[in-house]
Formats: sequence, C-alpha cells, structure tokens
Amino acid sequence: MKVLVLSPHTDDGEFGVGGTIARFVEEGHDVYYVAFSTAEESVKEGFPKDALKTEVRNATKVLGIPSKNLFVHNYKVRSFPARRQEILEDLVQYRKDLQPDLVFVPNRDDMHQDHQIMVNEGIRAFRITSSILGYEFPRNNISFTGTAFIKLEKRHIDKKIAAIKEYKTQEDKFYASKDYLLSLAIVRGIQLDHPFAEAFEAIRIIYDEKTTINL
Repeated sequence: MKVLVLSPHTDDGEFGVGGTIARFVEEGHDVYYVAFSTAEESVKEGFPKDALKTEVRNATKVLGIPSKNLFVHNYKVRSFPARRQEILEDLVQYRKDLQPDLVFVPNRDDMHQDHQIMVNEGIRAFRITSSILGYEFPRNNISFTGTAFIKLEKRHIDKKIAAIKEYKTQEDKFYASKDYLLSLAIVRGIQLDHPFAEAFEAIRIIYDEKTTINL
C-alpha cells in the first residue's frame, strides 16, 4: 500500500500514528509523511526557530520513513483556518502525485483549529480515492470514537517512543512521556485482547485488492 500521514504540525503524526508507521514500514508499505507547520512561533526559548524541522527529520528517520518521503511546509501555527483553500490545493496535489491507498488525518472531534482544518480538507481531498482514518490525540479531545484498531507489537511502540524522544523541544510535555505513550497503547490493546494497539476513527474505508491489512 501507499500510506500518507497528514500531520498539521511536526510531531502530531508520531503521536497519533507512530506505532502504526513502524509496523507499516516493517511490512514494506510505502509510507509518506507531510507536516504542514513547524510551529516556529511556538518554539521555546533556547531552541533555534527551525528546531522542529530538524526534529521531524530525525523522528521520521527513526520510524523508517525515507527522507524522500518526508514533506514539510511552513504554514504558521494556528493560521490554518485563514489558509484553508491553500491547504486544500496542497492536499489535492499530494493526491495526484502520491495516489495513496490509506490516509491518516486527525480525528473529527479534535478541537485544535489547525487539526480541524486538516481533517476537513483531508476528507474533501481524499474521500473518493482513499481510505481515511482519524488518529487520536487525547489532549485535544473531549471524546474520541475509536472504531478502527491496528494491532502492534512492543517493538513498534518502542520505535514510536524513540521517535518522539527526538523532539527535544517537547520533552517537558506530559504526553511525550514513555509512561503515557506505553499506557495508551496498552489500553487500546486491551480492547482487542492484544498487548498493544493504536485506535482510529474510521472515516472512510475503501476495500480493494491493495487493502492487505486487517483494519
């Protein structure tokens, strides 16, 4: 499969899909990652403004995504609502260039304004051509409907944790801690009677001969 991860800001994709990315890369699927903002306006004092651009390269490398499959844009953080049409045009171009079978976006109940634009425009761009799964980010959700699960092994979660550790700018965030990341994967695994998993909102599922995973 061709798998496309849409990350509003650098690190969103790792938090929501990191374990699944590790599994898909291991299985030989083509995984692409697009980050739309490096959030330069929010980088903490003491770090270079482009720190997140470096960190996303390092993190996706840990997950096994080839550098040629990483694309980074420079939209300002919290500016997405005003630039909705430009973002849609970018997404349509990725649809034409990559023709992904499966696209990951934030879930539809995510409250962050940039995440809302990403999921809405992602659905608009890919609804006809691709399966779409919405990843969870509990910090941004009052509620989350997990209707699709991807089973993972400990090695996949270990890679997710190692990738997130590359974000030195985020290491003081509670949701970047190993304990939190491991606990969430265990909780999602328990729902499947499996050691570990990641949960997603099933927004659009298209089954064909390329759909080789158990969604």
